[in-house]
Amino acid sequence: MDEASPRETLDRLIGERGTSYGALSALLHRNPAYIQQYVKRGTPRKLDEEDRRTLARFLGVEEHLLGGPDEPPPPHAAPRKNRNNPIVVVPRLSLGASAGAGSLDQDEAAADAFAFNERWLRDLGGRPGSLSIIRVDGESMAPTLGHGDDIMVDRSDGAERLRDGIYVLRLDDMLMVKRVAMTLRRGCFSIRSDNPAYPSWEDIDPAGVAIVGRVIWAARKIG
Repeated sequence: MDEASPRETLDRLIGERGTSYGALSALLHRNPAYIQQYVKRGTPRKLDEEDRRTLARFLGVEEHLLGGPDEPPPPHAAPRKNRNNPIVVVPRLSLGASAGAGSLDQDEAAADAFAFNERWLRDLGGRPGSLSIIRVDGESMAPTLGHGDDIMVDRSDGAERLRDGIYVLRLDDMLMVKRVAMTLRRGCFSIRSDNPAYPSWEDIDPAGVAIVGRVIWAARKIG
């Protein structure tokens, strides 16, 4: 049987690792269509050496499978990732969720990407392939979340499983990160700000709200 081409191998690995063309393009700091064009259209003809090395490292495979040289790595080289516990690349979008006032930002292209251990993500309750990282804009969720914090959103955990927690949602053409609290009024819920200086909305009709996903992790700069 003929050995798979680097494009075929990369396409297969993308599916197996639960990532996407766009996420890997962001990982390489390339335009969002870069990896898709390479796999589907053959452009570029071969991967840049540094791009190939980065992809191999995150996908946990030898470089020669992606078109690199067949020589084995030197003895002092860092060990490859355990294939039973792979890395998942999560795109960080050029998008902010307002935690106060603000308008819906339509630019949802990946700015870059973070890499996480798949087991760790699953322990968080996240579903690899349905995760995005976006920025918090505003202070209405302080002290829980502050302006500029990065939050990981699980888009597969939305309205169907809605429960108490922090969600990214669209309300009145605004993208927000807010606390959702289930209420005694059947079929309704409340949208609340952790910062008491900002408004909350009680007994909201779900028909007027689009639940984007549940916030499962946050990161912030210290100092």
